[in-house]
Amino acid sequence: MNKQLRRPLIIVESPTKARTILRFMKSKYDVKASMGHVRDLPKSKLGVDIEDGFKPQYITIRGKGKVITELKDAAKQASHVYLATDPDREGEAISWHLCHVLGINPQEAQRVTFHEITENAVKEAFRHPMPIKQSLVDAQQARRILDRLVGYTLSPLLWKKIKPGLSAGRVQSSALRLIVDREIEIECFKPEEYWTIEAQLQGEKGVVKAKYYGFDGKKRELKNRPDVDNVLREIDDAEFIVVSVKPKERRKNPPLPFTTSTLQQEASRKLGFPVRKTMRVAQTLYEGVELGEHGYAGLITYMRTDSTRVSPVAVKEARQYIDGAFGKEYIGRGRKGKSAPGAQDAHEAIRPTEVLRLPSEIKRFLTEDQYKLYELIWSRFVASQMASAIYDTVTCDIAANKHVFRATGSRLAFPGFTRLYEEGEDTSEEAAEEIVPLTVNERLELRRIEPLQHFTQPPKRYTEASLVKALEQNGIGRPSTYAPIIATLTEREYVVREKRRLVPTELGRLVDSILREHFPSIVDVGFTADMEKQLDAIEEGSFQWEQVIEEFWKPFSKQLESAEKQIERVKLQDELAGVDCEKCGRPMVIKRSRYGKFIACSGYPECKNTKPFVERTGAICPRCKGDIVVRRSRKGRVFFGCLNYPECDFVSWSRPVPGKECPMCGCFLVEAGGRSKGYRCGNPDCRYTEKS
Repeated sequence: MNKQLRRPLIIVESPTKARTILRFMKSKYDVKASMGHVRDLPKSKLGVDIEDGFKPQYITIRGKGKVITELKDAAKQASHVYLATDPDREGEAISWHLCHVLGINPQEAQRVTFHEITENAVKEAFRHPMPIKQSLVDAQQARRILDRLVGYTLSPLLWKKIKPGLSAGRVQSSALRLIVDREIEIECFKPEEYWTIEAQLQGEKGVVKAKYYGFDGKKRELKNRPDVDNVLREIDDAEFIVVSVKPKERRKNPPLPFTTSTLQQEASRKLGFPVRKTMRVAQTLYEGVELGEHGYAGLITYMRTDSTRVSPVAVKEARQYIDGAFGKEYIGRGRKGKSAPGAQDAHEAIRPTEVLRLPSEIKRFLTEDQYKLYELIWSRFVASQMASAIYDTVTCDIAANKHVFRATGSRLAFPGFTRLYEEGEDTSEEAAEEIVPLTVNERLELRRIEPLQHFTQPPKRYTEASLVKALEQNGIGRPSTYAPIIATLTEREYVVREKRRLVPTELGRLVDSILREHFPSIVDVGFTADMEKQLDAIEEGSFQWEQVIEEFWKPFSKQLESAEKQIERVKLQDELAGVDCEKCGRPMVIKRSRYGKFIACSGYPECKNTKPFVERTGAICPRCKGDIVVRRSRKGRVFFGCLNYPECDFVSWSRPVPGKECPMCGCFLVEAGGRSKGYRCGNPDCRYTEKS
């Protein structure tokens, strides 16, 4: 075929991305998908020649033969081949591997990158093709080889010493350490007693709630009941007089647009999305969605980023929208956030590709999950360009015989960005009440005084959101690795989810303890973070990847030799189920499979009796008085149903609160949820609520 009549070929990773780009380029180009990586290290062996400078031994991925043949045929018929994989290390590596498969010199390759899949961005990118950036490939290759060296040498050691099927990884082991450290901290926590005193005081314009602050203007802690009794005795029959009223203005700044980490955290808190689901749905929004007569369009910018930087064009578009939708007074100055430790700042923040593509207008084209995530990203970005919220706050000190009680309150004076968006929180905070107006020297009448005993609480276990935050703060992993880290820890049964919190299993703690003792650098948070910096330095071209790996391997290989000799075989003890096998009389134990817990006879393999695992909540069914147990839907969602199903089909989506019953119908109570502080009846036919 005449080369002038041939069309250029564009290669991307996925069919969805291919369809979206084909729409922009129309019939002038052919667009094919590589379906991800085409070459990788072999699964059956280490695949790294340690003696020959850690040279990787890449092979064609099983099942990719047909795809590669199609790409080769298409490349032969093309006038030019453009490699348009994702704009990060992984995407650069995929393009590099495609060069080797297709016989293209990487330095002569036509590499095209764009951070949003819109017509203007894609066409502009094709005006400026570049060669493969080898430093990005080297950084990805170094990470891949490091992880292979650790995984394929440590994992067999764990198989031999504990049980088959385990794994250890350079980054996942540091993450496991964080979770185990938190559990140890909780177990070692000793609660400390403290007290508060709350007073209800009648003023000229209403009742004021005030809390004990201190003595003679200085803050004082009440550590025990005698401290409280002393205060109560000294203010007995005292007059309560307002000694100061301090009004202030407080500004609440809008949030920054999403990075990968903050998107994962917020989607977990607000939408209940696991980290892996967030990234899966975000990928579909980035690659493109069919929008009826408008065809395929990428809805968000690239979703693997550690930057909060935004293009001036997008800022201008957002401000124009804010002006029209809310008014000029709602346009903010635009915040510039500090980069996280080790941030590369290679891409923009995650934002909608077009602000005027409102979530409500395209909802009919999206799945429920796509709509929820797009709305979250859209709202967050627009809110980031809005004005701060302004609160009028007041602090009033009230004296009683030199003892000071303090009343605080706030009022929203200007909503600013909160008209559109409110950030989710890992822990709910009690909202400040609007205080009744008081004046200096005003005398208040004591209506009620109540001492309350409290105990300090241990730190909370990690949620997926808070673990991602901790990983980012400690410089462990990068945006693309957070989801695989958490997935691996749960799939290997090193951690389990309980009430959305990550709890280390006995197996996870055992693996962690072995790694701490024999491979301290692997689980050391600082060491792992430093290794990430070295990978970044490879990308920047200031380090050679072979040097980084060699400096890691020398001490690590010595640790391996030593551990092989020192670690003794460990036998995990099964958790007793508390019942005996009805077939052979031996105790039954709790086992885990990929589908969850089940009960099996401890006499296996002689006795293969098994039963479903039933987790009782301690609550009673309001219909048939059967036990309420934990169940899972077909999609894996936890709910609470009657043990007597199918005879009784009572279910609740909220976990029963131990020891709390509805005084009206006798059903168990559940947490009210949301911002509400309290409980509600678990019986859908009963409307009883109770404050906590």
